[in-house]
Amino acid sequence: MSDDSRSRTAGQAHDEGLVVRREVLSDAHVDRAQARTTAFTEPFQDLITRYAWGEIWTRPGLDRRTRSAITLTALVARDHWDELAMHVRAARRNGLTVEEIQEVLLQAAIYLGVPSANHAFAVAEQALAEYEQDNRTDTDQPAGDR
Repeated sequence: MSDDSRSRTAGQAHDEGLVVRREVLSDAHVDRAQARTTAFTEPFQDLITRYAWGEIWTRPGLDRRTRSAITLTALVARDHWDELAMHVRAARRNGLTVEEIQEVLLQAAIYLGVPSANHAFAVAEQALAEYEQDNRTDTDQPAGDR
C-alpha cells in the first residue's frame, strides 16, 4: 500500500469511492441507492462506498475491466443474482464486451458448475438487454420514440 492511500481520511476514501461507484454503476443507480438510505442502512452505505469503492476499486493494481471480470465470477460463485445483473451492466460500462462477459461465464461454468453458469447466462442476457436499451442513442430510436 502506498503512503498516499494510508494517509487518506475516511472522508476522502468515501468521496473518492462515491466518484468510482458512480462511474462504474451509473449516477442513476447510486442516486436510487442513496434515496433508499435510512438511518438504519446509512452505516452500510458508507461502508460499501468508503471501503469497497474507495479503498478497493481505486487501487492501481488492477484496471476496472479486470476487476469487473473478477466480480462477475465471484457473484456467480455465491449465487448473488441481483448483484450479478448490476455488475454485468457495470462490466459493460467498464469496457467489457458482450463476448468477454460470455467468456467469463463460460469459464465460471467449468470452475463453479453448469447449474450456476446456466442461471448466470439467463441473468446476464437480461441485464445486457436492459443495458443496451438504456444506452441507445436518440439516433438509434425510431422517429416516433424520440
